[in-house]
Order: sequence, then structure tokens, then C-alpha cells
Amino acid sequence: MGRLMEEAGSCLPSGGDFGGLNLKERGRAPLSLTDSVRYLKGVGPGRALLLEKLGVRTLEEALFLLPRAYEDRSRLVPIRELQPGSFQVFEARVLSAGIRYGGRGRRRIFELALADGTGTISARWFQFRESFLKGRFSPGQRVLVSAPVRRNVRFGGRLEVHHPEVEILDGEENSSAFEGRVLPIYPAAVGLTQKTLRRLITGALEVCLDHIPEILPPGILAKYHLPPRRESLRQIHAPEDIPVDILARRESPAHRRFVFEELFLLQLGLALRRKDNEVSTKAVSLDPPGPLVQRILKALPFSLTRDQERAAAEIFEDMARPVPMNRLLQGEVGSGKTAVALLALAAAVEGGLQGVLMAPTEILAEQHYRTLSSLTSPIGLNLCLLTSEVKRASRERLLRQIAGGEMDIIVGTHALIQEEVEVPNLGVAIIDEQQRFGVLQRAKLRKKGVNPDVLVMTATPIPRTLSLTVYGDLDISVLKELPRGRPPIETRVLAAARAPEAYGLIRREVAAGRQAFVICPLVEESEKLDLQAATETAFRLQGEVFPDLKVGLLHGRMRAEEKDAVMRALTAGALRILVCTSVVEVGIDVPNATVMVVEHAERFGLAQLHQMRGRVGRGTEPSYCVLLAHPPLSSEARQRLEAIVSSRDGFALAEKDLLIRGPGEFLGTRQSGIPELLLADLLRDQDVLLSARREAFRLVSADPGLQKPAHRELRQALQRRWGERLDLVKTG
Repeated sequence: MGRLMEEAGSCLPSGGDFGGLNLKERGRAPLSLTDSVRYLKGVGPGRALLLEKLGVRTLEEALFLLPRAYEDRSRLVPIRELQPGSFQVFEARVLSAGIRYGGRGRRRIFELALADGTGTISARWFQFRESFLKGRFSPGQRVLVSAPVRRNVRFGGRLEVHHPEVEILDGEENSSAFEGRVLPIYPAAVGLTQKTLRRLITGALEVCLDHIPEILPPGILAKYHLPPRRESLRQIHAPEDIPVDILARRESPAHRRFVFEELFLLQLGLALRRKDNEVSTKAVSLDPPGPLVQRILKALPFSLTRDQERAAAEIFEDMARPVPMNRLLQGEVGSGKTAVALLALAAAVEGGLQGVLMAPTEILAEQHYRTLSSLTSPIGLNLCLLTSEVKRASRERLLRQIAGGEMDIIVGTHALIQEEVEVPNLGVAIIDEQQRFGVLQRAKLRKKGVNPDVLVMTATPIPRTLSLTVYGDLDISVLKELPRGRPPIETRVLAAARAPEAYGLIRREVAAGRQAFVICPLVEESEKLDLQAATETAFRLQGEVFPDLKVGLLHGRMRAEEKDAVMRALTAGALRILVCTSVVEVGIDVPNATVMVVEHAERFGLAQLHQMRGRVGRGTEPSYCVLLAHPPLSSEARQRLEAIVSSRDGFALAEKDLLIRGPGEFLGTRQSGIPELLLADLLRDQDVLLSARREAFRLVSADPGLQKPAHRELRQALQRRWGERLDLVKTG
């Protein structure tokens, strides 16, 4: 990040005062913010490596290692006045330190006995590195302890703190500058104490703060009443006259300023990518849909919903423009995204081009291939399926046909992005369940053609704040409306002990001529263990519960011909009960299936549960989803199950999922190709996000390349924030 700041200002103090700098290796040449953190006093090679684990390599990165919390040393509490149940800070002396054995299984515990003249308290670690703790404390040391206080009812109600933050106050490193005030708590790193981090960052502030450039335009600072960057940075690291609770909630003016800056830089990158796509990239302009698209519409076994018609019209309009389409199609489970995708593919073929549909799993790719073939083969379109299961001889012939333009539509998996796959006339690239692909994989597919239109699809509804963040440079089409006549799905949670009730429901529905799914538990995100669980579940159900019925098994490791045989039997109705791993989450469409039973439902995420439930209720009969849970349930698991029972609205569930899991885990930002958010919270800061987005897009509209001299520092900050990822955002 830092090395990209080629024109960063010098942070050499005037008057020859080198403050906290280590000049042995550097000499007296002016320092820049991009220089190594090793030029700080007290940072040698070993400490530099420890800092690098925190993402701190340069002086600028040291300044922007922002506190994760704060402690108020101006209000030290005597031990006898400590209140159980609250986070408190107190000073004490070490009476003893060592390992003892206690609790269940006689586990090892590291314990400090502490006293301050008013009382005693124990500090205990249940997970620890012995070499670090045992050599760190000795009797008589003066320490500062920060932690929630608790009372141990098993030992006479004595006070304890568990895994506290402990700072040794004795010794030459102690500094009175850190006492009697609110202090920052930085991200933890083995081998770096809070005291060390404070001293290093204080040193960086002393020598570099005056050279931190302001990057936000003056008009934005004034409009939103944001303090200057330098003052904000100083207040975040060394707050003055700001209540600790406001700092902890990140609601101080300094925090608000950097939350806005972070979201502004994020939206600025998205705005630039969109502008670049509109201005510098040219694509083939396709004519409005003609006879081929109309024939596809007539071949569909249903009428389009209003949402589907609207989304298709938006896609056709994009494809007619001379710039590549960049659109996200997100929809409710069962809302008909595949039909809309087929219309986009048909429009490309009608324009003399090829279309590609890439899915994350072979089962989903095969399902798409079967569905599209049934609709397009009678019309005369040439479709093919390309996955890793295609044998070598067939694969080579298929690659020649694709490269020669003989194949109109190519459906496949990751195999599509291999180097030997050439799609010279690629007009539209469609990526289904796109959140399962990395941004680099999506970029590779796009590069198969010359600026093809791109449509990314997801059946996981996305809250608005996240869609404006992860997909902020894409146009968005939404499918909420389900096809007419879809029945309600009754969802209930049962304790695992009541599983026979769920199996009775399956037997009743099968006797009525319908079909059922049983999802085996998710085991530690391990495909091997998932397979084992599914196999054992299938054997148990076949041998003990449904000996008179045919129970099938489907999982991701089956050979293509095995999966195809299972799917044919399921579609034909010969197979009445199917046991699956979570591969059933997407792609399986069996209108006759009316029962979904999920074993160990507490192990699945809310989005997964909603997706799996969406595999039933696709016909005209009432359908059922039974979630078997194994108590005791965590608070989060209980919230998920209560939410899935109370609502069928995928968008409402997505908002709930965001509340439960938080933005960081909801979509997986590493896959999305956007910078990680450090201070901003998309739940708390929705209004700030909208303001930052509005200002960012307005600025890029006025200065598309940020070439004006007034935007020089902003352009450099943007490049440091995004780095190479800026070139990847256009692929979603």
C-alpha cells in the first residue's frame, strides 16, 4: 500500500530534531510516509516483523493503526470497590504468579494473585503460552489491569478477571505520559505489548503528523462538519476531553471523519470503475430482441412475472448500448433468474455472438444445461456442457467446436476459465451464484471475449447497504415476485428427539405420490465429513426408517454419470426420497417435491436454510420444511431458526442475517474484491454510506480521472486504499 504513494510528503521534523526516529540506517535524508517503520526509534528487524503481522510496514501505516478500544486510566478503581459484571481498570501489585490445576479435568490455569491495600483479586488465563506469561510476571511488580470483573460463586464469591489486559508499570519503559488519561487499545499481536505500540505510534505522531495530507475536498469537510485529517488522527490516538463511552462507540468527531473517509474512498473506487466502463470500454451494440427471443418466450412453460419482464427489459437495454453491461440480477429463491438469463443468452446468439453461463458446482451446471437444452434444442440452438468431468477426447472436440463458433451457448463450471478454452465471439458472460467465485475467476471469464456484457446472478438476497458497497459499480435488477400459483411452505422447528414426526410427514407425502429431501448435517465445512454424514444418514433412513421405499443419495463427489442417474430418477419420480449434502442448496428443481427435512439445522446459516427451503414449494401442492435442531442451541442459532420460521421473504431474512452475523461475514469481502472496512459499520453507518456515495459519484462526474491538482492527494490515497483491486471491480 505505502509504496504506491510515490509523492508522499516528507515527515522529517524541521530544525534537525529527529524526535522518535532511528536514523542509524537512514542517515539524515528526509523521510516520507512510505518509509519503513524501522526508522522509528525502538524498531529493529524483529519488532518490524511483528508489526508487519498487524499490517504495519510504513510510517503511514503506523499512524493508521487505529485503536480497537479505549481504557480510562483517569478513573482507576480500588479493588474493594470493583463491581462484578462491569469492565473496569485497576492498579495492583503482583503477590504471586504461576500455574495451578483446577476445574473440570484438572486443566492448567495460569493465575496471578493481585492486591492493592484495599483487597485482593485473581487474574486467570485458561488458554496461554507458558513461556510468555511465566517469564513476564514476578512478585512485587506494579501492574495495570483492564477486564470485565466477575465473582466466582464456587469459591466464596471471590473476585476474578479472566484473560485480562495487563500492563506492567515498573521498569524503564514505563512512561507517566500514559497515566491518568484515556488510553488507546490497539489490535493485539504476540510479542507486542500495548505499551510498546503506544510508544511507537506516539513517536510516529511526533515526527510525521504535520506531514499527513488532507485528502477530502474542503467543500465536503464543511458540508458534513468533519474535522481536519491531522487533528482527527491525533484525537483518535491521544484523545482529550472526550468521554470514553463515546470513543468506544466510535462516535467522536474524529471517528466520524474517518468513517466518512473510509466509505468515501470505497465509493470513489466504485464510481471510477463505473465511469471507466462507460467512457473507455466499447462493446458490440446488439439490436433489440427479435424472433429468436420471441420463440424462447413461447417455449417457456410459464408466463413471465412483472419482475422478470422488467429485469429482461433492463438487460436488453444494456446490451443495446455501446458499452459493456455490468449488471447484478438478484432474486428471491424460485423467482426465475434462469429464465431471465436464458433471454440474455438468446439475445446474444441472435446478434451473432456466443453466450456463456458459469455455475459454481457441477450439479448446478448440469441442472442449468438440462433446463436450457429442453427449451432451446427444439429451436435449433447448439448448447454444450463443459466441466472437469468431460473426458479428454470429448473435451478436445468440444473445445474446437467452441473456438470455431459452432456452439451458441456454453454452460459449465470453473473449467470454462482454463487457458485452453477459447470463446472468440463471446457476447455475454453470465455468472450464477457469483458469490461462490473469487473476483479473479470472474475476471478470467470476462477476458474470454472482447468486452462482453456481464450479468452476475445471486439467489442470496442482499441488503441495500451491502449491495451499494460490494456491487456499487453495477446496475441492479431485483426479482421479488414468485410465479403465480406457488403454494405456501409451512416451516417448523423440532427437537431432534421428535425426528419420527418429520419422517411420518415424509411417509404421508410419499404415499400421496410426492417426493422429499433430507439434508444431512454440515460438519466443520469439510466436504469429506459432509459426505460421510450424508452416507450414514442415507443408510440409516433406508435400513431403519424407510425400508420399503427407495432412498437415494446425492453429493458433490459423485461422478457425473452417477449424479445424472440420480437426477433422472428423481425427475422421473422413480426416486421418492433423496438424501443430500448442502449441494441441494441451489440448482435442483423438482416441482413434485413437497417436504424438506434438515438434520442439525442449527449448523446452517440463515441464507442456506432459506435456499434449501426453496427446493420445495415449486409445484402446486402445499409444502413443508422441518428443521431438526439439537439442543442446547447458541443464541445465534436460536435467532436464525426463529427468523426462518417467521418469514419467507428472502430480503427480510437477508436483513436479519446481516444483523446476526454482521457485514464482515455476510458476503465474504475477500471474494468480492473490495477493500476491507476498518472503522465503518454498514449497519450503524447507513446514512454516512449514502452521503459518501452521493459525494463520490458527484466528484467523479465532475473530474472523471481525478486529474485536477486539487484532487492529487485524494487520487494517491485512493490508489493506496484499493491497490490492484481497482482493476478488478468491474467484474463484480
